Amino acid sequence: MTPTRRTRYAPSPTGYLHLGHVAHMLYVWGAARAFGAEVIVRMEDHDRGRCRPEFEAAILEDMDWLGFVPANVLERRSPYRQSDCEDRYEAALERLKRQAHVYRCSCSRKQIAARVLPSADGELPYDGLCRNLESTKGGIRIELGGGAEFFLDGLLGEQSQDPSVQCGDLLLRDRSSQWTYQFAVTVDDLIQDVDLVVRGEDLLPSTGRQIRLGKLLGREQAALFVHHPLIRDDDGGKLSKKEASAPIRETRRKGVPPQQVLGSAAQRVGLTLGGAPQEREALLELTAKRLLETCTWSPDYSASNLTPSINKTPRTTKAT
Repeated sequence: MTPTRRTRYAPSPTGYLHLGHVAHMLYVWGAARAFGAEVIVRMEDHDRGRCRPEFEAAILEDMDWLGFVPANVLERRSPYRQSDCEDRYEAALERLKRQAHVYRCSCSRKQIAARVLPSADGELPYDGLCRNLESTKGGIRIELGGGAEFFLDGLLGEQSQDPSVQCGDLLLRDRSSQWTYQFAVTVDDLIQDVDLVVRGEDLLPSTGRQIRLGKLLGREQAALFVHHPLIRDDDGGKLSKKEASAPIRETRRKGVPPQQVLGSAAQRVGLTLGGAPQEREALLELTAKRLLETCTWSPDYSASNLTPSINKTPRTTKAT
């Protein structure tokens, strides 16, 4: 079947792959199978202080060992590696300057925290202190404007998010001149024709601001979003940091087969009841079947079908 959609697996090479990444890959490739998409791999190495080439190489090796093959190949210099795309982000920033109020901000997180009360989930909505100052130093923010963004999440249903309440004026570039995750990922998804975004439910609060930013960048139709569960322990609780972050590379060196890693990831994310070894193909079929059975929209659904009128009692998402 010829893919009609495009999704992406987009790790940050700040460390080695762990069990949570494997669970995420099951959902990404499973969703691609369910909804007729191809999967590209993209290295989100916007954090120049933490990302390392050796981590990128290790991620690609582990993906191959587990059997997850993307539709593209990462060359030595690639449009699918954020650090190679400075001109792309500069051009996007210039477009935003023509569409909205973009300004310099010298505030540190510590300074913002001293002025603003955090939300229940810990996010600090920027209060706009630098909005009308003519500073030439600091980070770069954009005034997104008020109002809610409505979207239908594939697993979590109808959502309503107001970026001006959640995060305030969005940071595009930090004080170290690094592009932020929110900005870079929105630009990349637009340029690379990604119309199906599959990611963990911890990133759900980012969706409204990315939809709003995409509109300002000229995106005519928002992507479809599927936010999947995170990995859990045997009792259904949050997996400990130590257990969640154990590198897959260490498991490989111990001679553990990929089927055992896949089976453990599937069990921890709730796809299977037991952690017995599983073949990748069988797990992708299971994930695709589960998504088709539980998804809130049909495989041929378009984000343009969703209007605020159907969201009579939308679920408001708290920020993280």
